[in-house]
Amino acid sequence: MGAVTLLGAAAGILTTGAWLPQLVRCWQTRSAGDISWSYLLVLGIGVGMWAAYGCYTNDVVIVGANAMTMLALLTLAWFKITFRSTSEIGSALLPMGKQPADSE
Repeated sequence: MGAVTLLGAAAGILTTGAWLPQLVRCWQTRSAGDISWSYLLVLGIGVGMWAAYGCYTNDVVIVGANAMTMLALLTLAWFKITFRSTSEIGSALLPMGKQPADSE
C-alpha cells in the first residue's frame, strides 16, 4: 500500500470516525431532534456522490469511507425517527404556527 493510499485511508478513518461521538450521544440521550433533516439529506447526497465517484475511479478507500459515513447517516436518520418524543409527534399534527399550549 502506497503512502497516498495510506493518507487517504487515514483521512477516511478520521472523518468517518468523527460520527461516532454523535451516534453515541444520540443513543445515550435517546434524542436526535437537534439534527436537521435537511442536513442529513444534503450530506447524504454528497456522500452518495463521493461513493459513486469512488466506484467510477475504482478507489476502494473512497468507496469504503463513504459507505461507512452513509451507514452513520442512516443510523442518525433511524434515531430521529425512533427517538421522536410524543410532543414532537403531537406538534406535527397541529395546524401550522400553533404550539401545543395554543391548541386549547
